[in-house]
Formats: sequence, C-alpha cells, structure tokens
Amino acid sequence: MLKTLVDNLTLDSSRTLSEHDAKQVLRQYGIPVVDEHAAATADEAVRHADNLGYPVVVKALGGKLTHKSERKLVHLNLMDAVAVRRAADAISRTAGADAEGFLVQPQVAGRREWVAGLLRDPQFGPVVMFGLGGVLTEALSDVAFRLAPLTPVDVADMLREIKASALLGPFRGESPVNTAVLTQTLLGLSRLALEQPAVAEVDINPLVATPEGDLWAVDALMVLKKPRSESAAMRPPVPAQALRPFFYPRSIAFVGASGTLGKWGHMLLINTLNSGYQGEVFLVNRRGGIIAGRRVYSSLLEIEAAIELAVVTVPAAGVPALIPQLKAKNVRSMLLITSGFAETDEKGAAREKELVQAARAAGISILGPNTMGICNPHRGLNCTSMPAGPRPGSTALVSQSGNMGTQFLAFAESQGIGIRGFCGTGNEAMATIEDFLEAFESDETTRTVMLYVESVKNGRRFFETARRLGKHKPVVLMKGGQSAAGQRAAESHTGAMRSDGRVFNAVCRQAGIVKVEQSMDLLDLAAGFASLPLPCGNRVAIMTLGGGWGVVTTDLCSTYGLAVPPLPEAIVQRIDKRLPAFWSRANPVDLVGELDPQLPVAVIEELLRWDACDAVINLGIMGRRHFGNLYFDAVRRCDPSFDKKSLTGFAEAMAAFETNYVNQLLQLMERYQKPVVGVSLLTDALDRTIYAGTGSDFKCVFYTTPERAVKTLSKMVEYRAFRDNRA
Repeated sequence: MLKTLVDNLTLDSSRTLSEHDAKQVLRQYGIPVVDEHAAATADEAVRHADNLGYPVVVKALGGKLTHKSERKLVHLNLMDAVAVRRAADAISRTAGADAEGFLVQPQVAGRREWVAGLLRDPQFGPVVMFGLGGVLTEALSDVAFRLAPLTPVDVADMLREIKASALLGPFRGESPVNTAVLTQTLLGLSRLALEQPAVAEVDINPLVATPEGDLWAVDALMVLKKPRSESAAMRPPVPAQALRPFFYPRSIAFVGASGTLGKWGHMLLINTLNSGYQGEVFLVNRRGGIIAGRRVYSSLLEIEAAIELAVVTVPAAGVPALIPQLKAKNVRSMLLITSGFAETDEKGAAREKELVQAARAAGISILGPNTMGICNPHRGLNCTSMPAGPRPGSTALVSQSGNMGTQFLAFAESQGIGIRGFCGTGNEAMATIEDFLEAFESDETTRTVMLYVESVKNGRRFFETARRLGKHKPVVLMKGGQSAAGQRAAESHTGAMRSDGRVFNAVCRQAGIVKVEQSMDLLDLAAGFASLPLPCGNRVAIMTLGGGWGVVTTDLCSTYGLAVPPLPEAIVQRIDKRLPAFWSRANPVDLVGELDPQLPVAVIEELLRWDACDAVINLGIMGRRHFGNLYFDAVRRCDPSFDKKSLTGFAEAMAAFETNYVNQLLQLMERYQKPVVGVSLLTDALDRTIYAGTGSDFKCVFYTTPERAVKTLSKMVEYRAFRDNRA
C-alpha cells in the first residue's frame, strides 16, 4: 500500500493516511493498536459496535481529517445503537465531504496517556519520540527524543528522562505500565523509520495505559513524503591525513603578510614566530619588501622551497587567484583567515562555493574561511590572533567561534591546562567539526575533546562519530544558537542550519556528549577531564573547613544528581580520634577550623577508603597561603612587635603546606583511583585551577566556588555512566 501511495507523490507533496490505514501499518511493526473497524455507513457502524460490545467510540474517517477532537468528530462512551447512529449523523454533518466513513473502536479506559511517534529531522534524520500524551502533550511538552535506530538502552534512557516517569510505575491502585510492550512500541517505530523512508511523520496520541498496565494506540497520524536523496548534498569528508599539515607544517607561507600593527597578516606572523615555531617561514605580499626582518616575496611562485601550509589573509576577491599558484607549488593545505564569504550574504556564499570547487579540483584542503587560526603547542605553533602560549597537553578544542576558542587558549595558559591542539573552523567550507572528531578519534595524544558548536554540516555523521569517540574519550560541547535570537545570530554568523534544540540535546545524550550551557563550564570540565580519574558512581564525600560551605555543597549535590551518603560508624570513630568532640560526625565532615596540616589528608584518605564513596570534594584547604599572606601583611602594619623574619617564615611554611598538600592528594588519587575535587579558600594572581605534582599522571584541581566543583563532578559522573552502559 505504501509503495503505491508514495509513487504517486511528487517531491514537494505529502499525503496523510487515514487513521485506520495508519494503524494497519503500525500493527505490522508490533505496535499495540486497539481493535477497530472501518464503516462506510451508519448502519455498518452500528453492526460493528454491536459486535465489539458497548461502550464504543465512533470517529470520522478520512485522510484530510486531522485534529478530529477539536472539530468534534470523536464521540466517546456510546452505550447503544441509538447513540452510535446519532454520532454517525453528527459526524456526517460536521465533516461534510472530508468524511470517507466512520471508525468504530471499543472504549479504552485509562487515566495515563502517552504519546509516541517519529519525525525526520533535516540534519539528523529519523527521530523517535516518547512522552506524556493526551491534552497535556503540547501544554507540558514532557517528551524525550532519540535517533533511530534505537537500542533497548536508548529506550530505557527515554523512559527515565521524562519528568512524568513515575506514572510508568504503580499509580493510585493501577498496575505498572507494561514497559516490555512500551519498549516494543518504540523499537517498532525505530524499525519503521528505517525500513519505510517515505514515512515522514507518525504521531500516536494517546497511547493509553489501562488500569491493568496494558497499552493501546487509540489514535494515530501518519504522513508520507517522497524521500529525497541526501548523499548529493553531503560534502566529501576531509580525511585525518589531510588535516595533519595544518597542525604539523614543516613550512608556512603567510600570503598577505603585513608590517602594520593590528592587521591579521602581522598578528598571525608575529604570534607564530613568538610561539617558538621551528619550521621555515615565508612571507608573501605583492608589494615585496621586508617585514620583521624577513624578505617578502611578491608571489608564491618566487619561493623556491617546498611549502606545506599557506596562511591566507588577502581580501576575499583575491583568494581564487591563489589556487593556481598553490597547485603549481604543490601546497595542499590552506588556512583561510579571510572573511567575506558565506557568513555575509548570498554573493559571499556563491563565492565560497566556487572557491571550494576550484580548491577541490586542485587537490587543496581549506580550513575556514573566516577562521581565527590554529594552535599546536606540541609543535610550538600558535598561528592565532591571541598571543597565548598554553603548555602541551591532551585537551583538543574545536570552535566555530574564533573568539570563544582564543579565550579558551588564554584561560588554558593561565590555569595550567595542557592543550593538544586548537582550531577555529570558521565557515567550514571544506573541513568541518565532523572531520576533526574523526581525526581526534584516532589521535593517541588526545584524551578529551572540547567543542563550541553553532551548527553541524552532517548531523548523522556528527552523531555517529561522537558516539564512537565518546566510548573512549569524553566529548564536551557547548552549543550556541539555542534560543530563537541565538539561532538568528548563529545563522548570520556561520550560515547555520536550524534544528530543533530538543533533538540536538537528545543527540548529545544518546552519543554520550557532555553538554554544558556556559563557557565557564566548558573550561572547568577541560580541567576536570584532563586531570582527574573518572568517578565510578555518584556518591560523594565532602570535607570542609567550615559548616556553611558543607551545607551549600550538599544542596548543590542534590540539585545535580550526586548522592551524599551518611558516614558509617566505623569512620566516625576513627575521625573522632583526630577532631574535637563537637565536629559534625556526619557527611559533610566539618573540620571545625582545625589547622593541623596533617589533618585534611588523613580525613580525605579515610573517605577515599570508604566503599560507599566515589569522589571527595574538599573545601577551604587550598588558599591558606593567600589567607596567611593577607594576615601577615596586616600584622606587619599593625603590630611591630612581631619579627618580620618570623612572619616571612610563617608565609613560606604556608606555601610549603600547599605544595605538600597537592603531592599528597595526587598520591591518594593514584592509590584509590578516585577523584578529589577542591574548592579554594581564597585566590590571588598566583593561584591556578590545575596543580601538577611529582610521580603522578593525575593533577589536582581547585575551583573558586562549590558550584563549579559540583557541576564538574556531576558531568564526569554522567559521562562515566554513559561509557559503562555502552561498554
């Protein structure tokens, strides 16, 4: 039936099946459809009602009749033949020529109503939906999405995700919903989406749960559209080996080099030279001359040496003329800083398309245009507008906003976060987020991938690559353009294709992407994932220098899904030997202001040894150095009786304590393989987020607020749970 209907459709047309026909299709995919019969006349409707037994429901039947309840084309609780005939007459008058007949169903009793369905997202393809149904669907929008194909794990995640999940269990004397049948229903929709590409939309609402927990689809909508071929619109991938010259160039030509302060052709050159880049550097400007003490060539063709990477800053109109020169010099990689392409207007988009065609024909890979550049500390390369020099590390960053990326680099340098590599992808005319994800998947140095994304070019590839990568390395993502205003800004900035934000969020959950909402969260998670062991669960022990912080942190743990279990009596008794009798004797452990330098480490080790503890948050221990310096400075000014040398010795002891504390925490994390997350008492310009020590691959992490510590730990727990469930 479906094939015949689809063959008669044009590419831009659609057809809505009658409810009865839609249910016949759903029945084939294991979806529990209520017993029903189509009737052409009122007399036939009465015969079907008599056979079914009363009460029954009579509905108008017809492909043009959607939203039947609003049009009063559904009559419920009909108790006899007279009521059925009266309902059929009313439907005929109201629906007129749109009515093709009547649909007769048994009246299904049930107070719990769900909605299930599928749609085809323009970026990500077939998506299955489940949530609270009936009249509450639009009002509360309590729904969960997952991309097809679904697994039973995906279905279980969907059922837990909705806010009304408690209604799936026992409810006011009614039995739990049959989740096996519900799982079968959602998996059936997933299979339908894959096997029937012409099915563009399905809406089962309501999917009624009876008091016994049985499920019945009592209403259904199905829309058909002729499927389009998407392969032609998808750009060819840029393989990892083609991206390598951007990060490991043995020689760079700056095309559009400038001697003017503030110009891109000057900033990129100076920052590259200043970062310690050891490869060959050539400058190109049609005027020739000398810049930064180096010869300037008037053309690429004048350079006799081989060139691996061209960094281009000439105006957009002059870029196409470079393609023949690059081809002649066998330059395969172009970092195109220049703007004035698809981010501007239709003419710019056409200019970008023509450039890509010419570059692809010449065998040239383009990163950009409209990009802020690249950075690889492992090569001593910082070809960005930011004169930052982050240390080599394992955190890779790809950003569709150059400003966001360079801000991250500056933060990484100041806070001690090691960087694997950074690139601003700009307009992604050729190389895209998806290409970089695949490259980092096979890169042994990369341990964590950070993304700032406004759009994706190939949603399905993005999802599948991120899901593969996420099983081994955390992918942390911040999404721009989620509000209506943000989407408009993203479109004007990168020509982004809009996609339903809820679908994108579901993609992140299903792929194991750790999604954050604020730029500081992105930076904090970079520190956490790069430095700490992953927690095995969500149970947290808290140690605090004062009670108030412990209370606040406990509340935050509850908000972010972390458990704070009570201390067992055995641990209480051991800590009793070290603390005054008035300590909290509970989790959080309040040190009641005790300043014994050995006490914090001893208590933390007791907590790490505890089987019911997966992570420790310690508050107020780090930062004593700064606290002490402020106090000793005040003493010098106000009490001259103290010897200045002694005060200096006290300050040095405070600093030594912090160094020892870091090294001891690192030893404990190595021994117990559990994260210890810190919150500093006070900070100054010398303080960082990350502290390295000796003899450990881990690092200590200290945030400035409990909120930052708890949010980071909760996201690490979320990622660990994803990885464990899909191992």
